Amino acid sequence: MTDSLGWRQKFAVLIPSTNTSVQPEFDAMRPPGVTNHISRIRIPNIALNDDADFQRLIELIAAAQDEAVDAVMSCEPDRLVLGISMGSEACEAAFKVLGLKRIAVVTPYQPVGDRNVQRFFSEAGYEVVRIKGLKCASPVQIAHVSEAELRDALIELDGDDIDGLVQVGTNLAMARLAGQAETWLKRPVLAINTAIYWHALRESGITDRVSGFGPLLERH
Repeated sequence: MTDSLGWRQKFAVLIPSTNTSVQPEFDAMRPPGVTNHISRIRIPNIALNDDADFQRLIELIAAAQDEAVDAVMSCEPDRLVLGISMGSEACEAAFKVLGLKRIAVVTPYQPVGDRNVQRFFSEAGYEVVRIKGLKCASPVQIAHVSEAELRDALIELDGDDIDGLVQVGTNLAMARLAGQAETWLKRPVLAINTAIYWHALRESGITDRVSGFGPLLERH
C-alpha cells in the first residue's frame, strides 16, 4: 500500500531552521499526490556582517545537517530534496533545458558567498557576466527581501549580453516573481526553488505542468 496523500511521491525536504521560504514555495508548486515533509537543520539566526560570519554559517549548517536527515528519514520518503543555497544538480539540468550559458546572478549573500557562487558556475562551464549580492544581515532577514527589491535587482542585472538571469539562496522568495519577470525581461529568469522542485519532480517521473512559476514547470 502507498501513502494515502503522497501516493505518487513523498519528498523529504531539508532546509535550515531559519528558512521560511522553501516550504510555502514548494507547497505552492506541489502536484496532486506529492507531499513535502520538511526537516529543519537547527542553526542560530546569527548576524551576517562580513565574510567570517557567512563562513561560520556554512560550517553550522554542515555540522547539523546529519541530525535533520536522520529525523526525516523515519517517515520513509521516496526522495530527499535539498532546499539549501545552490541546488547544483538542479541548476545544471535547468540551464541545459533553458539554453543558458552566459548568466547574471542575484544572491542574498556577503561577498564570500558571491565568490563561491561565481566559482561554482564557472567551474561548471557557465559564464557569470554580472552578480549582485544583497548582503542580507542574517539568515532570517533573507526572507524579508521584498518583491520590489528583487525586481530592481533583476532590472539592474539584465542586459543583452546574457542568456538569462538566475537567483540563488533558497530563503529568497522569488518563485512567482521569476515566472512573471520572463514576460517583461524577454529572457529566462530562474528561481532556485523552482529549479530544485522541478528537478525533484522530473527525476521522480512526474511530468505535471504547473502554471505561474515560469518555463521549467510550465513547458518542460
